[in-house]
Amino acid sequence: MHASASPSAEDTAPCPCCGCGARTHVHAIAAALMQDDVDGALDLGLLDTHDCIDCTEACRTMVRTVREERRRALAARERHRARDARLQRRAAERAARAAPPVAPSATVAAPALPSAAAAALERARARAAARHKP
Repeated sequence: MHASASPSAEDTAPCPCCGCGARTHVHAIAAALMQDDVDGALDLGLLDTHDCIDCTEACRTMVRTVREERRRALAARERHRARDARLQRRAAERAARAAPPVAPSATVAAPALPSAAAAALERARARAAARHKP
């Protein structure tokens, strides 16, 4: 559940960490954190909530510390993903620059000579062959 959703009676129980009697869903987050259930705390809105002003400083610090650790971890993950994408893009650009230019397809046949040019070429070859005969 996120902070914007209406909390249930279970989510607004007294704080299991410090015993604060205020009715706020932050106490459900504190309960999840006390059980080392960070995923559950995230599902309950850990990243989107504010501290319970009635909780003790130790209790607020616990929630705040975990919240900031998660935010830093998520930011680091995004930086890592951006770096990987940047490195892949640069590698592709470098490979494209290093690749030899694409030659025309070898499957394209050279155009045939017109018949007059082909006949002239054949006569020239015959004369050249006759000159080189012993």
